[in-house]
Amino acid sequence: MSSLPNGLIAAPFTPMMGGGRLKLARIPAYAGQLARDGVKGAFICGTTGEGASLTGEERQRIAAEWCAARPAGLKVIVHVGTNSCVQSQILARHAQSVGADAIATLAPSFFRPATIGNLVDWCAPVAAAAPDLPFYYYHMPAMTGVNFPMKEFLPMAAERIPTFAGIKFTHEDLMDFGETLTAAGGRFAVMAGRDEILLSFLVLGATQAVGSTYNYAAPIYHRLMAMYAAGNLVEARRWQGVARGLVTLIVKFGGANANKAIMGMATGLECGPVRTPLRNLNAQQTRQLRAELEASGFFTSLAEAGKARAA
Repeated sequence: MSSLPNGLIAAPFTPMMGGGRLKLARIPAYAGQLARDGVKGAFICGTTGEGASLTGEERQRIAAEWCAARPAGLKVIVHVGTNSCVQSQILARHAQSVGADAIATLAPSFFRPATIGNLVDWCAPVAAAAPDLPFYYYHMPAMTGVNFPMKEFLPMAAERIPTFAGIKFTHEDLMDFGETLTAAGGRFAVMAGRDEILLSFLVLGATQAVGSTYNYAAPIYHRLMAMYAAGNLVEARRWQGVARGLVTLIVKFGGANANKAIMGMATGLECGPVRTPLRNLNAQQTRQLRAELEASGFFTSLAEAGKARAA
């Protein structure tokens, strides 16, 4: 069971105002911008969307707004993961009720599953709460501390979860990614989840990718994929280098806070502050980030990629 097209899926930021209040009115323009950039889906309320810092009620409001605002062809995948299986079931049922295209969950990160079987035990009732929707497991050991071989998880999940559709693979273990893709056999999606090494995932056979920088830099990744598909590895590597430089600056300036700030710089679509415990950039840091992006050639490369796609 898989409903997601090939290509890029953005992991949207959650638009906020001062004090961390939601700014849902920004979502229709956001969804439209993603569609114009050729993005195929929105993976909402995940890591980039600060899902772990949102209340259940806030996540339901965000999901409802994205489902109502999406243009034709833009799929909405709702991340419903929490540390409570019951709460995740509530979010899954709600996602189905508002018309989401799929759901996904991270592993619980406080009381962690001790075995792959335990992890499947966690996922199964969450998936069952939305029986009409494809279910994806969100593999991100860096955040959850749960790190089992996905090549072993996939067949167990496929056997136990009728709606299992695949894995969002946000990890650097390319050997496991390749073996999981082989195990999937074309029946399940294994979506690349590291923007800075997308080219490596493509070489291994990836056809779908979920990432945070696709929110505003999708044209760069479209060029990367087009050059790879054309067999022009020199150009594909060049575009991957642009993306790698971008991610290097994001990490240098703090991660999620810098990433959210760049969204406004690159698109004009301001998504506001991050929520505590994340720390917002001050004015000086924001100016420095912009200056270093300009010096790196990022904005020039983004414009070049956009023109190439429009041609």
